Amino acid sequence: MRGFSFKNKTFVILTSTLVCLSTFAVCNAATTTKYRRHTGGHHQVHTDKSKPNGGLKFNVLDYGAKGDGKSDDTKAFQAAWANACKAEASMMIVPSGYKFLVGPTSFTGSNCRKNIIFQLDGTILAPTSSKAWYYFDHWLEFTNLEGFTIQGKGTFDGRGSVWWTKQVTVSKVDKRQTSKPTALMFAGGSKVTITGITIQNSPQFHVTFDSCDGVLVHDISISSPGDSPNTDGIHLRDSKNVVIHHTNLACGDDCISIQTGCTNILVHDVNCGPGHGISIGSLGIDGNTACVSNVTVRNINIHGTMTGVRIKTWQGAKGLVRGVSFSNIQVSEVEFPIMIDQYYCDHSICENRTSAISIVDVAYENIKGTYTVQPMHLSCSDSKPCMNLKLSNIELKPKPNGHRMSEPFCWQAFGELNAPIVPELDCLQEGKSSSKWGHHDAKCAA
Repeated sequence: MRGFSFKNKTFVILTSTLVCLSTFAVCNAATTTKYRRHTGGHHQVHTDKSKPNGGLKFNVLDYGAKGDGKSDDTKAFQAAWANACKAEASMMIVPSGYKFLVGPTSFTGSNCRKNIIFQLDGTILAPTSSKAWYYFDHWLEFTNLEGFTIQGKGTFDGRGSVWWTKQVTVSKVDKRQTSKPTALMFAGGSKVTITGITIQNSPQFHVTFDSCDGVLVHDISISSPGDSPNTDGIHLRDSKNVVIHHTNLACGDDCISIQTGCTNILVHDVNCGPGHGISIGSLGIDGNTACVSNVTVRNINIHGTMTGVRIKTWQGAKGLVRGVSFSNIQVSEVEFPIMIDQYYCDHSICENRTSAISIVDVAYENIKGTYTVQPMHLSCSDSKPCMNLKLSNIELKPKPNGHRMSEPFCWQAFGELNAPIVPELDCLQEGKSSSKWGHHDAKCAA
């Protein structure tokens, strides 16, 4: 048999190359098809060749979202999330120029990949109909996500005004009960970041972090009217390693609320007001044990609030608050700039009880400005007096032409003063309490 000529060899090589290229194209097309979504009679490919964040992009418009502020876009958001969840470092896009009506939704991460980005540049609206909220106590829930980020220039609008005048709605048909929902709820997350966005008019709390480890919130705005009930800005519970900074908070309750189980919390460069200031507590309702430690609050502007920096606990509780620092706080027209209240009660009548949460090692430094009712109120427990309070460089003056001004108040408060202290705080006791009650709770041990 005659051998192949050079021309024949060239033909074979070219043929083989074309077959390989054709096979690659087929395989590549098959792979790409996995990330296609059929909507409106066409296919949209959700790949991002530039991959600035290393992952794929999923735009809610490509999943049927209308963005007209009237049509229900919940299913489109759920579908986009289902695909974003499968790809590490993916991005779910809520584009600018649209208003998306989205009902109560859970963005779960139990089976999700890491480092997903929720890019919010448009507006997401909550429904106002009571029927949309049956069985839900939250609007948007993000659970068990690792390395999750919400960023952008967009807005979550809870449209909560319809809720603020009523506490509970009950269906007469099947007695389904609906309580005021929280706008954004994060549970069981780690390395969670929120930045750039606006959250407004939540029916109840604006943002809650529950059982999270590693939270970063910065350069966001949270707002609702000062008379909107129970609309805390940021609510922390059982969370650790949290940093909140360069954020504006205006609401009808605590700008930031730090609850039991929180440790290693840093809040700095925050504007607060209106609202109830920055609070640790309330802690220990119904006799529960509560533990909070290592909290630093510094470089804060607080204006027109009920309290400035506050620790509040219920009688009858157990536990420990320890290692708290409030420094460089500027207050303006605040009713009670500095407050410890171990007799907290939000009812008309509360039963007196002997046990209490211990409050130890709390420092107040460089707190200045004006008050409208009382500059300092340190009301501690007879059984568990406040120990090792340190006040340094405090200058609080009454608002000009103010009314109902009261002198500083202390009860069972022990610590030290470092001048200047204005007005004088003669009621703070030096040394240690003679109380036989201990100040350490085994359940709060590090």
